[in-house]
Amino acid sequence: MPHLLLLRHGESQWNLENRFTGWVDIPLSSKGEQEAREAGEKLKSYKFDKAYTSVLKRAIETLYIVLKVIDQKNLPVEYDQALNERHYGALQGKNKAEIGKQYGEQQLKIWRRSYDVPPPKEKTELNPDGISESLKDTAARTLPYFESKILPEVLKGKNILIAAHGNSLRSIVMQLDNLTKEEVLELNIPTGVPLLYVYDGKGQITEHKYL
Repeated sequence: MPHLLLLRHGESQWNLENRFTGWVDIPLSSKGEQEAREAGEKLKSYKFDKAYTSVLKRAIETLYIVLKVIDQKNLPVEYDQALNERHYGALQGKNKAEIGKQYGEQQLKIWRRSYDVPPPKEKTELNPDGISESLKDTAARTLPYFESKILPEVLKGKNILIAAHGNSLRSIVMQLDNLTKEEVLELNIPTGVPLLYVYDGKGQITEHKYL
């Protein structure tokens, strides 16, 4: 039975500093590197046919560490911006606790977890183009890529590994688990913990769990 393995990157330096990261290309922290190694240890018994990741270094570094640990460094890898983290707009680089104090914890939660409310779009040094994405916006680029490029490989019987980000993976999990807009508000995918989906021969999910 084919396996689909979703892996959020290990802790980044800005995760450690409690800052909004989005599309800012921040590397893993030392803890994040260790989380990636631990994820690799959990995946040693799995044989993958292909991997997919974003174009951001924290996801790529996580994937490379895992592939080294599981001794599959020659695995074909496809990189695509469609799997990038959501763009946090004017919040990128800002400390989450300070934003919570400034705008209130409820507004902070809405910006972080809601389905269709994007963060502020003001142009800043870290957001010169004035871009901002809600989870709905993120899903609008992530899901077509997942459905056209990745899922068909799984349905052909291949074992696939995706190393990506909290919100690009939330959009995929929302669809795979048939979550409502209200349910996805509470969905938090932890860093460095593999999430396994097992498919049967008819393309139906028979099992999913964190490893």
